[in-house]
Amino acid sequence: MSATPILQREPIFQGRVIDVALETVELPNGNRVDLEIVRHPGGAAAVALDEAQQVCLLRQYRHAGNGWLWELPAGKIDPGEAPLTTATRELTEEAGVIARRWTALGLIHSSPGVFTEVIYLWLARDLAITGHAQECDEVMEIHWLPLREALDWCNDGTITDAKTLVGLYRADALIRRAQELTPEDSWC
Repeated sequence: MSATPILQREPIFQGRVIDVALETVELPNGNRVDLEIVRHPGGAAAVALDEAQQVCLLRQYRHAGNGWLWELPAGKIDPGEAPLTTATRELTEEAGVIARRWTALGLIHSSPGVFTEVIYLWLARDLAITGHAQECDEVMEIHWLPLREALDWCNDGTITDAKTLVGLYRADALIRRAQELTPEDSWC
């Protein structure tokens, strides 16, 4: 997938996390359009799953989300940082968990009509609990619940955060595929 070249860029706002601009581009159909684009460095999220099939979810206050949301531990990719490094760091900082085994669950585009943000998703296993150090702008509670219950929350609308929905569904699909490939009653 190749990006459309930017013909003109008019900066509107440069913040700590985002950069907003009016960008003039020529689309693949030849039309020239002005697009309001929010550039974001991207993020990474961890589906931390323990041996009892309990998943770590954060109940986090989000001003932009109008209150409390259920989310996976996640955060912004720092300059020069690999997405897995971000996921590892955020899982430790936000949830106080270290994982010894990581499996990529792919990526998502959070809102590609306006945002450049890409979020990388990971399944974290073989967990150890450690201390956490949340940042001053974070208000959250750490919760562990059965993966099945978290999936029910995805289905009934309790969980509305996109990265969390996709991460939980993809982790569940990966686990189910692995179970199909390794039957419990093998005669070999």
